[in-house]
Amino acid sequence: MKNTIKTTFASAFEEDVYKGLTNHPKYLFSKYIYDKKGDKLFQDIMNLPEYYLTNCEFNILKNHAAEISGSFNGPDGFDLIELGPGDGTKTKILLRHLVENKIDFEYLPIDISQNALEALETSLKNEIPQLKVKIQQGTYFQILEKLTNFNARKKVIMMLGSNIGNLLHPEAIDFLKHVNAAMGPKDMLFIGIDQKKHPQTIQDAYNDKTGVTEAFNKNLLIRINSELKANFDTDAFMHWETYNPETGTAKSFLVSQKEQEVKIGELGLKIHFDAWETIHTEISQKYDDHMVGWLADQSGLKISSSFSDEKGYYKDYILVQL
Repeated sequence: MKNTIKTTFASAFEEDVYKGLTNHPKYLFSKYIYDKKGDKLFQDIMNLPEYYLTNCEFNILKNHAAEISGSFNGPDGFDLIELGPGDGTKTKILLRHLVENKIDFEYLPIDISQNALEALETSLKNEIPQLKVKIQQGTYFQILEKLTNFNARKKVIMMLGSNIGNLLHPEAIDFLKHVNAAMGPKDMLFIGIDQKKHPQTIQDAYNDKTGVTEAFNKNLLIRINSELKANFDTDAFMHWETYNPETGTAKSFLVSQKEQEVKIGELGLKIHFDAWETIHTEISQKYDDHMVGWLADQSGLKISSSFSDEKGYYKDYILVQL
């Protein structure tokens, strides 16, 4: 099997795998971990005692529901537009509070997966039947562009879960600029951002002793084997996590434990790995108020207020236009 430079691909997945594994150093995008098995593994990660992020955001939403809801509301009510709601477990805390207090709003969850949206819609109808829901299928930017003129009343754009931490600073700024472009002067962005803290706490969150996070990262290789006819031996790779407390950057790697060659049939590709060569799979950026302020400023936004959990591990910020 001889490697050739490909210019056409059957899917974005094929193209990204080809580019990532022929690059030096090698990388794969973490978004491709999330197939059905990857989604289940991430649910397992969120239930790990070491993975503090989920419980911290639950803590914020439960303890500050009234204050957060009050900041969302406008003179004519508001529209709550959530980017990537998942199963809506955390969001339901706010939704219940808003409905119980008879606040005038409509909930518009955005996701690329129609199945995920329909499952969320069904669960909301069962659990909060009075809620007005209008699901929006597509990429964040596609839908936000459509909603730019959605300005009869206040818009609250919400992104929980510190997903912005998966982006490098230039990408995070570009993302926030796109969000800003969909906002008006009375609108706001409510965004969860994980904070810098004791390095060991962060290290443990992404390197649990039970091996769930390792299995989660290795799901990338399993997916390539299944969908692109590759022959990765997952046991020949180890999961390795690093955290740099200076930059606040946690990185995940899969490390080849021996010299080996992997064939990817659908790409006509043969990949050589030296012993201890890495594939970078994930980034998780941690912030503090100063860094969030800088990020917002670079995007034409500013911090209006923030809410922290009891330990100060995590914050939900309200950002508005400069």
